[in-house]
Amino acid sequence: MSFIDTEKLEKEMFKGAKARFVHSENMTLSLWRFEAGAELPAHSHPHEQMTKLLSGVFELTVGDEVKVMTLSDVAMIPSGVEHKGRAISDCEMLDVFYPVREDYR
Repeated sequence: MSFIDTEKLEKEMFKGAKARFVHSENMTLSLWRFEAGAELPAHSHPHEQMTKLLSGVFELTVGDEVKVMTLSDVAMIPSGVEHKGRAISDCEMLDVFYPVREDYR
């Protein structure tokens, strides 16, 4: 399958956060919609992650580093590093994970 309509994949992950996941053989892409005030709980995972803010304002904490992300920022989160976040406004984000997030299938 070469093309996927991600709107059909949306599901609520936690209060104020909806996500759409697309998986290839080696990677997972996730598209997130956060309502203002939504909290991404602190967590870590064995996957490498890159996060790109697409719209809005989001505060992301990676390890001990806190950043209010702008549209030009990309966060690189190494395997096993704790991270958390907070939507300051309604926002959309893109995450790419390697390897595949089997827990999101």
